[in-house]
Amino acid sequence: MIKLVTFGLAAVASLALVACGGGGDTTTATSEAGGGAAPTTTSGGGGGGGASSTIKLAADSSQIAYDTDSLTAKAGTVTIDFDNPNDALPHNVCVEAEGEDELGCSQTVTGSSTSLDLKNVKAGSYTFFCSVDDHEAAGMKGTLTVQ
Repeated sequence: MIKLVTFGLAAVASLALVACGGGGDTTTATSEAGGGAAPTTTSGGGGGGGASSTIKLAADSSQIAYDTDSLTAKAGTVTIDFDNPNDALPHNVCVEAEGEDELGCSQTVTGSSTSLDLKNVKAGSYTFFCSVDDHEAAGMKGTLTVQ
């Protein structure tokens, strides 16, 4: 009987320790440039999975442009939450390293939002751009700095 009670208490204590672990610290930064600041939320992971950053980016509703041409994120998983409020003009967001292949592209959206998740992004400078038609050539691009 005592062994059963001891085992039960040990199991409860183990669950309590597991429930308390794994938290991370969260900070908020802003990207500077263009027509205003876009908030960037960075969370330090508690389990060795690296940092993760979520960046907000939007298309300008009246022209072929993003609301900023400069974004900053932490190395690790980078998520770009992209909003295109324009109901008539489709846009997306793609990211590539200089002289290399694309790391990824979001869905092309019109009058809605989407997200682009990039895994294992290393520190460096990357280009983000809209791959629709000639939007990049028209200036719909910027620099993502990963620290």
